Amino acid sequence: MRKLIAFDNETINALKLLASDRTSSLQELADEAFADLLKKHGRPTDLKDALRQSLRRLPANDHQPPADKRPIGTGGAGRRKPSAARRR
Repeated sequence: MRKLIAFDNETINALKLLASDRTSSLQELADEAFADLLKKHGRPTDLKDALRQSLRRLPANDHQPPADKRPIGTGGAGRRKPSAARRR
């Protein structure tokens, strides 16, 4: 697929210089830049990445409580000991 992207003269000259220094093409620079941008924002760059990200981390039938919450009925949260001020 082909798309046109407009650059100002300074940017295109800098990109051409970078490409020649690295012995690569503008297309290779663009591919690398867009892949880095997608990775930065957590987007898949190819089908393999998309399938890997689509996997669920916890299977549907595993009912494990979150690590930061205790199951109901533990800890005695409903009853408090009377404080010293209330006992007087």
